[in-house]
Amino acid sequence: MESKIKKWTTLESRYIIRRPWLTARVDRVQLPDGRINPEHYVLEYPDWVNVIAVTAEGEFVMIRQYRHAMDVVLVELCAGVAEAGETMLEAAQRELLEETGYGGGTWRELMAIGQNPSTCTNLTHCFLAEGVARVQDQSLDASEDIEVLLLSRAELERLMRDGQMLQALMAAPLWRYLAEHPE
Repeated sequence: MESKIKKWTTLESRYIIRRPWLTARVDRVQLPDGRINPEHYVLEYPDWVNVIAVTAEGEFVMIRQYRHAMDVVLVELCAGVAEAGETMLEAAQRELLEETGYGGGTWRELMAIGQNPSTCTNLTHCFLAEGVARVQDQSLDASEDIEVLLLSRAELERLMRDGQMLQALMAAPLWRYLAEHPE
């Protein structure tokens, strides 16, 4: 089915800020009907990865850490940014190893999702790693304070049903995994 929706035309772009973790620009755009939107804000990010890691015993390798913007401590998937020159798989494997000390297993990309395609440029590549094992100690960045948790499927489902999984880019692949892997 052909879409009747047409793309906008960018008339002008201007960067507001360019920092390692925050790059923002404002675009002046023309809509297909000729109207002009003088200020459409765009956040540019590199692609991200997250990992649903499951041990051979069926435990989910999760992390708990503080999230300053919302002033909360959350249980999350291991996640991070893909560095220059890395494939998404390499980035996911590196992040899991650094944040949790777990590695190995069988890996596949489960899905790629956008956090907000109206204002953000990147995708999050969500991986499933099955049969992982602890192979080293954590190797955290200077600003990371991460606790590793091993959760049963029932504990993970309860956490999600109770609304404790606030990060949508993590909840979406977890719900997909649970739907595709019934007990």
